[in-house]
Amino acid sequence: MFPLLSLALAAVALVAAPTARAASPEGVWLTQPDRKGGYAHIRAHACGPALCGTVEKAFDRTGAEIWTPNVGKRVFWDMWEDEQGHYRGRAWVPMLKREYPGSIRLLGDRLQVHGCSGPICMSQTWTRVK
Repeated sequence: MFPLLSLALAAVALVAAPTARAASPEGVWLTQPDRKGGYAHIRAHACGPALCGTVEKAFDRTGAEIWTPNVGKRVFWDMWEDEQGHYRGRAWVPMLKREYPGSIRLLGDRLQVHGCSGPICMSQTWTRVK
């Protein structure tokens, strides 16, 4: 009887394991448009034991890919998971050319990005590209 229970638990663990890995902020994210209508693809990736995000591509308001000095720059780094799906670290805001304490929260195929400088806070919700 116990061998069957062990086999059943092992099967459940194998099925659940890919689901846990799928719930990761790693991948490519589409930002919300900026004031000029431009947007970007941000690649979230492991950087050592933490999480980082780098501008992979930029697009103008028509959807045409463009080059800007922000392509290749990190927009968040040293993000550590402090609770499931919620990370805290540092963020850089290209429009302001400044870095701030920031956080990201994974909500399925959406990523809430949030940062504050004193009482002034900004946030966006990005959607997963791949």
